[in-house]
Amino acid sequence: MIHLMIFSVVVGIIASAVIVPVAINDQETEKTIPFNRWAALLATAVFITLIIFGLYYATNLDRNWTSLWVVLLIVTFISVLVAGQKERKLKIGLFLAALAVGIFILSAPLFNANKKYSIVEMDQEIEISAFDETKTPASVPPKFARNKMKKAFGQVPNTSYYELGNLQIQKVNGEFVYIAPVEFSGLFKWLNGKTTPGYFTMSATNSADNPKFIKSEMTYTPSSYFHKEVKRHIRMKMPNLIFYGDVQLEIDDEGKPFYIRSYGNFITARDGFDVKGIIMVDSKTGDVKKYPLAEIPAFIDGAVAPEAVSLQNSYFGKYIHGFWNSVFGKKDVKIPSDEGTEANVSPIFDENGHMYYFTDFTSPKEGVDSMLGYALTDGRTGEATYYTGNLEESYMDSQGTLQIIEKKFIEKKWSGEMPVLYNFYGEASWLTPVLDSNGFLQNYFIVSAANPEVSVYGNTPNEALKLYKTALQRGGSSVDGSSNAEEGKTAITVQRVFKERVGEFTLVSILADDGRSFLVSSEVAPYSIYIQEGDKLSITYLETGELFLPVKELKNISVEAE
Repeated sequence: MIHLMIFSVVVGIIASAVIVPVAINDQETEKTIPFNRWAALLATAVFITLIIFGLYYATNLDRNWTSLWVVLLIVTFISVLVAGQKERKLKIGLFLAALAVGIFILSAPLFNANKKYSIVEMDQEIEISAFDETKTPASVPPKFARNKMKKAFGQVPNTSYYELGNLQIQKVNGEFVYIAPVEFSGLFKWLNGKTTPGYFTMSATNSADNPKFIKSEMTYTPSSYFHKEVKRHIRMKMPNLIFYGDVQLEIDDEGKPFYIRSYGNFITARDGFDVKGIIMVDSKTGDVKKYPLAEIPAFIDGAVAPEAVSLQNSYFGKYIHGFWNSVFGKKDVKIPSDEGTEANVSPIFDENGHMYYFTDFTSPKEGVDSMLGYALTDGRTGEATYYTGNLEESYMDSQGTLQIIEKKFIEKKWSGEMPVLYNFYGEASWLTPVLDSNGFLQNYFIVSAANPEVSVYGNTPNEALKLYKTALQRGGSSVDGSSNAEEGKTAITVQRVFKERVGEFTLVSILADDGRSFLVSSEVAPYSIYIQEGDKLSITYLETGELFLPVKELKNISVEAE
């Protein structure tokens, strides 16, 4: 607060010195009109100081001199209007200088496109690594989780004071969970309550999980007012930092809540944003700490705000050949999808529990639903990789996936939410939760990005994965080497065998004498088409825990040709 008061007073004094003329001349007689210049200077300084204080307190604007360019323009313009004859040229010069600064700041987006692109330019690869189907993706849609939390809101003491805050995903103690703070529902509720009682948590992988309310008093929150509002509190402690994106709640492994916000630099003038680190606030005590990205605490997953990631994606997609190409020619321009769950991006976790923001890119041409590529941005470092996909195939984008789901369940009026592209069994595939009109989860839909006719749905992601594997094999695809599951070797005697011709290959289902079932395509083991009941087989398979275990290698001991 002291810094803001000093800043406002300094601006008020300088502005009054520029505005108040040395002398006032009568325009007809050109004689000097006497006036109390010191009183005018004091009155003008006080008036402008109050305006600056109120403006910066209300907007949380950074207190760098470049943020004053509009004020500078207005002040110098007024000074020209009231200037005396002797000082008019000087005041006009000041106004023109202020105008030049304003033009430079406003025109920065026209000239810094190449710099924006160079800052966010991504490494490029073809495809992400295959997903381990023994794991469960964090695929509970946030809309469904939010609905369940609202129904559990009765757990909150003094319920009428509060409402559910913004939902976000995080890893806590090795588990993927949704976190949503309890927020004040208005000014008078804040005056009466002073602190919020805690937050909700719910599994992001198990849709059957029930929300749990965690008691943890928070004083500095987004819904608090005046100096207890967390963004204003951060600004008072860090007056000169440049912030982008909203504050986010992060929970440490002991369950203690913190609010974080991304800070960085403008790219040119006051345009663009390049993230450099975070400010972390203890939501109870208000203690503020600054961390560069390389030093953020281990429990923080989303150090880079999703809004900043979305902005970086737009730079990468639009400015590959500069600003004017993004407006007219649009050569190689890619448009990031707006189907993400947080600021047009979707947070996902890899098998090691590391968070990334997912975004797919499509063509700027209307009516095209093919995907040009997709990006994964590291939630802790902001570093991104762009995946082109198999250039010999055309991938369907997220919007096309949602349209397929809408048509698939048109009679039930179900819709998809949070489509995310995975590499399932070596196939680029969209996994999308399907919700009914009331926001309740109904199933999980998986569709091949390259072959939309291959699609399945199941009650859980893992059930859908099992069905999807079978659908791919029926289509002649191989699932060899697509899992991180451990390999197993066994010798069995065939009790039952079922063969199904699918395209150019035969799909062989085997029931062993020990009760296990195996699935193999003739693409993987050509001689599997000769298997009969009673044959003795030597099998190498993947221990995925599924009903039909995928076979990697097969030898028919009963047939010499094997």
